[in-house]
Amino acid sequence: MWRYLKRLLIGKPLKTLDEGSQHLSRGKALALLSSDALSSVAYGTEQITTALIAVGSVALWLQIPIALLVLVLLGAITLSYRQIIHAYPSGGGAYLVTSKNWGQTPGLVAGGSLLVDYMLTVAVSVTSGTAAITSAIPGVHKYSVPIAVLLVLLLTGINLRGVRESASFLTIPVYAFILMMMGMIAYGLYNIATGNVDFQAPSAVGTSFSGLSLVLVMRAFSSGSSSLTGVEAISNAVPNFKEPKANNAAKTLVMMAVILAVFFGGVTFLSYWLGIRPSNEETVLAQIAEGVFGHGTLYYIFQISTAAILAVAANTGFSAFPQLAFNLAKDKFMPHIYLDKGDRLGYSNGIISLALGSIVLIMIFKGSTEALIPLYAVGVFVPFTLSQSGMIIHWWREREGHWIAKAVINFIGAAISAILVLTLFALRFTNVWPYLVIMPVLLYIFFTIRGHYRKIGKQLRVLSKEPIKRHHYDGADVLILVSNLTKVTAEAVDYAKSIGDNVMALHVSFDSNPEREQRLSNEFKREFPDVRYVDVHTSYRSITVPALRFVDELSRGSKERNRSLTVLIPQFIPHASWQNALHNQNSLRLKAALATRDVTVATYYFHLAE
Repeated sequence: MWRYLKRLLIGKPLKTLDEGSQHLSRGKALALLSSDALSSVAYGTEQITTALIAVGSVALWLQIPIALLVLVLLGAITLSYRQIIHAYPSGGGAYLVTSKNWGQTPGLVAGGSLLVDYMLTVAVSVTSGTAAITSAIPGVHKYSVPIAVLLVLLLTGINLRGVRESASFLTIPVYAFILMMMGMIAYGLYNIATGNVDFQAPSAVGTSFSGLSLVLVMRAFSSGSSSLTGVEAISNAVPNFKEPKANNAAKTLVMMAVILAVFFGGVTFLSYWLGIRPSNEETVLAQIAEGVFGHGTLYYIFQISTAAILAVAANTGFSAFPQLAFNLAKDKFMPHIYLDKGDRLGYSNGIISLALGSIVLIMIFKGSTEALIPLYAVGVFVPFTLSQSGMIIHWWREREGHWIAKAVINFIGAAISAILVLTLFALRFTNVWPYLVIMPVLLYIFFTIRGHYRKIGKQLRVLSKEPIKRHHYDGADVLILVSNLTKVTAEAVDYAKSIGDNVMALHVSFDSNPEREQRLSNEFKREFPDVRYVDVHTSYRSITVPALRFVDELSRGSKERNRSLTVLIPQFIPHASWQNALHNQNSLRLKAALATRDVTVATYYFHLAE
């Protein structure tokens, strides 16, 4: 049943040879990997105005110079990641660059930051999408958290279907948003140029006011820089592009950066000109759309397109997280399950892990975008700082081309990113302190996993210069665990005799009727007179502890006599998978318990016809 449901939800398996068909063109990659960055204009300007309005509406003119500073940072980061794509075309982004140039631990800080940040990407995107929905339909505001969780589950299902299908699905909402946003900005600027819209800003640019301070500017700048989240995703996903991978990825990054710059600049200017003030009831972007289009059909179409891209913007996390988890697992810092591709040739374990982590974050923060964004920004700008400063080391070491100019670009990006990180910790500590707890925990997990894999490798490695130690047994003991006398038991005994020269049967009894247990013993001995039958009685209802105790005793005896010991567990398999729920799972519990013992555990499967 599960198999058929899985096929219905994610489609039939793809052949490994079909992997090339899953690679992305620039058009589809823009939809798949840029939705997070492009959608951030829905809340980037709002975060700036929210910080400024705290000292009064007269401060709102500062959003113009702050936006210009954000665009300078966008240019530096874009040029830096374009260099990273060409210098490290295997993907990995900030994690790989930092590891290569700063060392293992800083690299893990960058990688761990991005892992958490991609979960926050999903959480922030879907909660922002939910906010756009509730702005248009206030009646559903109380269902914000369930709506956000439902959106995460929907995106999880889409991504489990594979890279190409998820990109195809995202093409419509992303390009619809691009068209609507361009239309709104162009129409708004046209109305301003023709005098159809009056200047409504509460103060002109440059107006002095009593609350003006560096702290205010940095607080607003750090909040507005959330618009740059997602820019690094393309550098992490270079392997997903069609050939030539690096060139296509670099061109897609530039396309995304240009569109983002136009959108962010246009939205901020319209917000200032129209005198928009942040509101708990309606987003800044929704107010701008109402000011440009009115409260008619175009307004609702714009809100729908905004909600759609904010919801699917989470897909950037779904694309980048599995690839980053793959790179960390390849270096043995994460479980090897993240190396495996699913039936649809995507890293399904990474996709599922991301979805679960995002849902937990949405519930913890109760679907509040404003509460999530400061922590979100730290998770972005720490890797930005490390990767761009790492590229300065890279150029100093390589000294190729115009390396000094490239290093200067990286320095500008690294310096501004570092200032933003310090600002966030200084001014928004109550929001970002979890980072100081999460990161040490992640580092401990990474190094623990790495240590485990190293120990395993040392124990399993076969050195060519040393002969492999072999052990020759003098015989083979086989212990069959018996619950009752059935055809399954009979066939299991026959199989046991074929692999061992000394076969025993163990039955754990807890029945209050001794006659029944005696009858089973007599029937077994009559049917298999050459097999030793042992009945261990227990006063409790669990068979695991008595069975383990007997196996331990038997194991010691077998070792003393230089004999191997195999514990054979008979198990019948129902015809339909749903029928497993109708039977106890004693065999599974016994196998799990015996896995802790130094014995060989085997299962004899008996398949039922119906």
